[in-house]
Amino acid sequence: MPQADATLKFRCPKRLLGFAPPPIPAAQGLPDWLRSMPAQAFSGLSAAEDDTVKRCPPFVDAMTSGFLLPLISDLRVENGEFLWDDEWPADEGDSFPRAPIGFHDPAQAQGTPLFDEDRFLIKFHNLWTIEAPEGYAVLFTHPVNRFDLPFTTLTGLVDCDRYHDVWIHFPAQWRDEGFSGVLPKGTPVAQCFPVKREAWTANLAAFTDEEARRAHDLMAEIGQEKGVYRKRFRA
Repeated sequence: MPQADATLKFRCPKRLLGFAPPPIPAAQGLPDWLRSMPAQAFSGLSAAEDDTVKRCPPFVDAMTSGFLLPLISDLRVENGEFLWDDEWPADEGDSFPRAPIGFHDPAQAQGTPLFDEDRFLIKFHNLWTIEAPEGYAVLFTHPVNRFDLPFTTLTGLVDCDRYHDVWIHFPAQWRDEGFSGVLPKGTPVAQCFPVKREAWTANLAAFTDEEARRAHDLMAEIGQEKGVYRKRFRA
């Protein structure tokens, strides 16, 4: 069983439990392209079969860590217009969002590379409050390595051990201006990772002779054998 201090608590209004799509462990939300892609492919550079990113533990481990937050209803995009038609339970004073997205005025991004005076930033609405254990913040970011999605969610760090009684929504830039179709309910719009709040410092130093030897030996081993990281170092 997970320990009490390793639990993120997701809560929603009682009337939405079973209606709103829930956050899921990221390992349960891997995209079809990762599942179906080959583990090896022919490399023209080496003229041999080589591992693809499917066999790269850091690539996959980042995608399977934390939790995915879902799009709360189908979102249709037609000629640059966003449409939705889900019927939500009646408001009983809890004031939850009733649309899958909102918007940020372009001026809010003025001075950043995101700024375009003719385009809004969208904001994905989230129906779940998020409480982290004492001493932990939560890092929210675009679903890791999901370059297939037509938007990019902005990254933010929230002190969810203290700020957990209201919703956190996710600003995003809609990248694919030519997209036409439906983003289905449950599509991941953000990924979150608990982060322990600590003060870190950097210690800069040259290799010792022993460290240089270990680096040389490990590089040689990696060059001679596949899967060294996965077999010896992956937690």
